[in-house]
Amino acid sequence: MIGQVEAEAEEKMQEVIEDLENEFKNIQTGRARPSLVEDIVVNYYGEKTPLNQMAKISAPEARLLVIEPWDKSVIENIEKAIMKEDLGFNPNNDGNVIRINIPKLTEERRNQLSKLASEKAEEARVSIREIRREGIEELELLEDESEISEDNYYRGEENMQELHDQYIDRIDEMLEEKKERIMEV
Repeated sequence: MIGQVEAEAEEKMQEVIEDLENEFKNIQTGRARPSLVEDIVVNYYGEKTPLNQMAKISAPEARLLVIEPWDKSVIENIEKAIMKEDLGFNPNNDGNVIRINIPKLTEERRNQLSKLASEKAEEARVSIREIRREGIEELELLEDESEISEDNYYRGEENMQELHDQYIDRIDEMLEEKKERIMEV
């Protein structure tokens, strides 16, 4: 019983970490990476489709992204979707490909991105705390229904706290790494 509650909580916490990794991928660090735009949703004949499913995205240079749609008729939709995301990019459309020059980051922009990364990390921390709280509530319910002993409840509560601490530390490490990459000149 306790093991099942802990396993479910750990699985949910791992999902939070994966979501944070995806969020961090979308935060620009001054280098061109396909991950900056690949998840942008484009209107493709009435369907919302991720950009990476309708175009080849490459970074031939450190500050250049090239998006080559397989269907050239949707190139304007792709351009509009990129502009709508408000990533600070100005796409250039030549009818066949879209080129995006990644601007050098100013100190002000680096600080904004660092703050954004901190906000995303705090959202992840809140999610981890919520998962811990839910897990402890499940353990309390099991104890109230006499399915586990009081000792097992406290042991489970300690394990939930250790799991919480482990994932919070991982979030802090990820944030520090991201901030270092953002602040690199």
